[in-house]
Amino acid sequence: MTELKRTPLFDVYKENGGKTIDFGGWELPVQFSSIKEEHEAVRTRAGLFDVSHMGEVEVKGADSLSYLQKMMTNDISKIKNGAAQYTAMCYENGGTVDDLLVYKIEDNHYLLVVNASNIDKDYNWLEEHLDGDVSLENLSEKTAQLALQGPLAEKVLQKLTDTDLSEIGFFKFQQEVTVNGKKTLVSRTGYTGEDGFEIYCDASDVVDLWRAILSSGEAEGILPIGLGARDTLRFEANLALYGQELSPEISPLEAGIAFAVKLNKEADFIGKEALKQQKENGLPRKTVGIEMIDRGIPRHGYPVYHGEVLIGEVTTGTQSPTLKKNIGLALIKTEFAGLDSEVEVEIRGKRLKATVVPTPFYKREK
Repeated sequence: MTELKRTPLFDVYKENGGKTIDFGGWELPVQFSSIKEEHEAVRTRAGLFDVSHMGEVEVKGADSLSYLQKMMTNDISKIKNGAAQYTAMCYENGGTVDDLLVYKIEDNHYLLVVNASNIDKDYNWLEEHLDGDVSLENLSEKTAQLALQGPLAEKVLQKLTDTDLSEIGFFKFQQEVTVNGKKTLVSRTGYTGEDGFEIYCDASDVVDLWRAILSSGEAEGILPIGLGARDTLRFEANLALYGQELSPEISPLEAGIAFAVKLNKEADFIGKEALKQQKENGLPRKTVGIEMIDRGIPRHGYPVYHGEVLIGEVTTGTQSPTLKKNIGLALIKTEFAGLDSEVEVEIRGKRLKATVVPTPFYKREK
């Protein structure tokens, strides 16, 4: 048995009643109160997540831009200083190495934020393809990250900083933001479909920040949030999860994140040819939203049928806390992916009817 990794906040979970599970080799809280309660807090008020398990890799050097253009599917040249971009890295065959955020600190200086279970794999992949005047540093161990999400997130965080948070636009960030006396990087990003911030700090400062933010948000009804609600929130907003919607066998185009793949950028990125072929020949599979007609909850890995034909499988599914419906995302053969197409999900040996519906399932009112 390998020992589970822990974030610097592990000992603090107990203060808030956190129940932990093994999540990709990390011992993390699945919930503090209840998944439904936490989900609702983020949709209507504010919630605080420990996301310190995520990985951070710094890229520096005169050839950083051309290097990242080769590694990433999105167009890195379009990122301005102080902005972030969602992108993917692919294998030559178009399968996904990871999906990630790229922060442009300044010219020739970037920060990549990668999925926790992929830190070593991503770092090795980046290192293998190093080219020109570029240096990499894995900052994951010394960096902690909190996510404060929900319609009242700005109000809660503003009490702890003199920086005018309303000036940080969507997918923009500011460095050197002092929050409760600690130096942080604050970005207006998140994984819930709500407004909010991701706060990067030194690992030694995160316990103080966690407590300060929870205390600051008491009047607003803030709750600490576990992985359970993190999953239902991102799923309703149709935000892909690596290992479910994306994998070495699933391309970004099949997963529905084509907006992060720029096939027309000049740079030849790894996997570009394979993704071009997929697009030109028509995608064989597509990720779609499904809603159950019969009673049953679709879960990850459940087979999806059309008549007697196995057409794919569920990548994520649950009973939506916001919509009170049994819904899922499924990767299925493209010819069955039209809206309102009827399909069947096999749940515990029974085939239950479902229909293809538009995504995202939930979109916040601006």
